[in-house]
Amino acid sequence: MDNLPKTWDDWINNFEKWQDTVGYKREWMGDFDLSIQFDWERAGDVIEFGDYEGRAKWERSLQVPHQSMRDALISMITVQGDTEFASVEQQRHLLATAPTDYDRYAAARIMAEEQRHGWQMAYLLMTYFGQQGRREAQKLLERNAQDGDRLLGAFNRPMPHWLDFFCYTMFVDRDGKFQLGMLSTSAFKPLAASMGPMLKEESFHLGTGSNGLRRVIKAGVIPLDMLQRYINKWVSTAHDLFGVDESSSAHWAYVWGVKGRWDERKKLEAGTEVDKATLNEEARGHYHDEIVREVEKLCGYLPEGAAKLYVPHENFNREIGTFKRQRMTVEGTEFEGSDDEWAAYKAAHLPTPEDEAALKELFKQQWVAEKPMTARQIASGIGAKA
Repeated sequence: MDNLPKTWDDWINNFEKWQDTVGYKREWMGDFDLSIQFDWERAGDVIEFGDYEGRAKWERSLQVPHQSMRDALISMITVQGDTEFASVEQQRHLLATAPTDYDRYAAARIMAEEQRHGWQMAYLLMTYFGQQGRREAQKLLERNAQDGDRLLGAFNRPMPHWLDFFCYTMFVDRDGKFQLGMLSTSAFKPLAASMGPMLKEESFHLGTGSNGLRRVIKAGVIPLDMLQRYINKWVSTAHDLFGVDESSSAHWAYVWGVKGRWDERKKLEAGTEVDKATLNEEARGHYHDEIVREVEKLCGYLPEGAAKLYVPHENFNREIGTFKRQRMTVEGTEFEGSDDEWAAYKAAHLPTPEDEAALKELFKQQWVAEKPMTARQIASGIGAKA
């Protein structure tokens, strides 16, 4: 993929080469339509926050006042597109081991939608940002999660099995919902207008995760303490995705109007004051509160007398930010003990090689409750040939 695409058709040709490289067969998409979608009405016409509040939203990149702001937009669009294609690279192999026909359909649909989202971001780069945008759109197809060179570490992590996938779609895809929501009020109108259709599709990803974990609990095959360890693994990964604490990048993105807060419009209507120094922490807090509520719902399906599932504290098992690689418990307190005791604590709260070995045997059983497919899902052909 050495040639820089000059047209959108050139990029699509390179995209199909990427599909072939990662082993994603186009027939797995069934009747799914890879198309560019905008919701211009939802995007709005007026910049809603930051130093340019009240002015017309920018519809072309040359209307963006400064190169540093254009660079920030390119970076945000690139990172979002990079995560979409990385997810397909992480998940593609799971179609061969789907526990039910419905799960095969769901995973194939999610991967199709992730590719559409990646298309959308590449289209913005190709259409609005000249040669720099074309170069970044091409790089989206050159990095590969399987080689570990995607932009965000979470999207280079292996996803060897379906318990990982259910936790990933429950927790990591939910971070995606928050990121899309914060971009939905962007001063750059084509970016804001891209978010509505993407958020609608993202809701299916989150539903797949919550529904999958609910069915895991109902089947009663996976030990609940093991399930908790995988929840801890992917929740801490998602916490990292909100970025470093006291982020100057988040600060300037808000000042420039290119990325807002979660529920920005509601906060503006309520007169909620913005703290630009802690925007990432604020978003992470909203996310944490939401997944606490979601896990509480899961607890409603636990056997009587079972220990409740929980969401670990934001400081646990962090790889970026203030608490990076600090010895923090799932309650958020500093761990006090020897190195051996810390190793034992981590083994009790994060997946171990022994868990992975045990899962291989548990997966031979009906470890997830069945879910019938609808007539419409069957007719779509999505995942049918996987």
